[in-house]
Amino acid sequence: MTRGENKVVFSPKRLCFGVCLAAIIIIFCSPNAVKADRVPAMFVFGDSLVEVGNSNFLGSIARSNYFPYGCDFYYGPTGRFSNGKTFVDILGEMLGVGYPPAFADPSTRGARVLRGVNYASAAAGILEETGQHYGERYSLSQQVLNFENTLEDIRRTIGAQNISDYLGKSIAVLVFGSNDYINNYLMPSIYSSSYTYTPPQFANLLLNHYARQLVALYSVGLRKFLLAGVGPLGCIPNQRATGQSPPDRCVDYVNQMLGTFNEGLRSLVDQLNRYPGARFSYGNTYHAVGDILNNPATYGFSVVDRGCCGVGRNQGQITCMPYQFPCPNRNAYVFWDAFHPTEGVNAILARRAFYGPPSDCYPINVQQMTLLP
Repeated sequence: MTRGENKVVFSPKRLCFGVCLAAIIIIFCSPNAVKADRVPAMFVFGDSLVEVGNSNFLGSIARSNYFPYGCDFYYGPTGRFSNGKTFVDILGEMLGVGYPPAFADPSTRGARVLRGVNYASAAAGILEETGQHYGERYSLSQQVLNFENTLEDIRRTIGAQNISDYLGKSIAVLVFGSNDYINNYLMPSIYSSSYTYTPPQFANLLLNHYARQLVALYSVGLRKFLLAGVGPLGCIPNQRATGQSPPDRCVDYVNQMLGTFNEGLRSLVDQLNRYPGARFSYGNTYHAVGDILNNPATYGFSVVDRGCCGVGRNQGQITCMPYQFPCPNRNAYVFWDAFHPTEGVNAILARRAFYGPPSDCYPINVQQMTLLP
C-alpha cells in the first residue's frame, strides 16, 4: 500500500459461484472435481482462518462454537470463525475430500483420518509464544507433532507399505503468519518482539522457523503443499478500530510491514521446490484480498470497512459476542467479524487458489498440483 491511499492496486477479476447446498452437489458431480485416487487426503495446518473446532477441546478463550458463528453453515456453530464455510472447507469440497475433522476431537481416529485432518488452532502462530494470552493453542511446531501422531494411526489402518504413495498424493495446506503480527508483534504491551526486531528482522525470524517445520513435514513424506501468504491485515476491522487511521482507510504501516514476510515466503517456495518430488505453491492472499477490497462491487460486496458481527468502532474492537445478532445482508460484507472474512470471501480465495494464474497461486495452482505425480 502507498501511504495516504486505501487501496492495494491489483487488476480486477470477476469470479462468480454459489455457496449453497446445490453448489456443493455441483462441485462433487462436476467433471472439474478431483478424483479421490488423485488426492486421497488434505491435511490442514494453521490458525483461526482455517480452524474447524480444535479450540473447543482446549483451554482457550479464542472460541467460536456459539451462535451466530456458523449461522449460514449446514452444521451450525462448530468452532469455525465464519458465518459459514472456511477457505479449506471449500477447497476440500473441490478436492473431493470433504471437511477434514479437528485433530483434538476424540473421534478423529482410525478410518476417520484417512481423508485428512485439520490441526488449525485459533490464536496459533509460527512462534511458540504467539497468542499465549488466549490460553491453550496448537502452535505450528505442535501441529507438526500432532500430524506425526496421526501418521501412526494411518499406518495401522492402511499399512506401512502404502503410506508413501498416500502421502505423496495428499495435499497439505498451511495458513500461518497473521497471528504472529496481530497477536504478537502488534501488541507491544504484552509481547517484546517489536522492541527486539525491526519488521524485516521479525519477518525473517518467522520464515526461518516456518522453513524448519516445512522441512520436517517433507521429511515424513508429504510432498504437495499450499502455503498461504498473509493478507492485508491493516484493512481488517480490528486494525481499523485502533484509530491509527481514518475509519474509512486501512492502517498503512501494518500492511507495509508484511511485504518482507510474503516476498520471503514466495522465495521459500522456490527453494523448497528443489527438494526431490516437492510441489510447493504460494497462495497470494494479499493480492486476492486486496483485489476484493479495491473492487468490491465486481465481487458483489458493498461493505469493506467493518465486520458483519462485532462491537465498537468498525465492529472490530470486540469480536462477535454469543447470541449477538449479525448483519442480515451477510453477502454484502467482506469481513464477518473483527478478524475473519465471510464465507463469500472464503469461496473466492479457494477458487483463486484452485484455478488461478501464477499471480494468485505460484508457481502452479492447486488443480495443476493434483495432476502432477
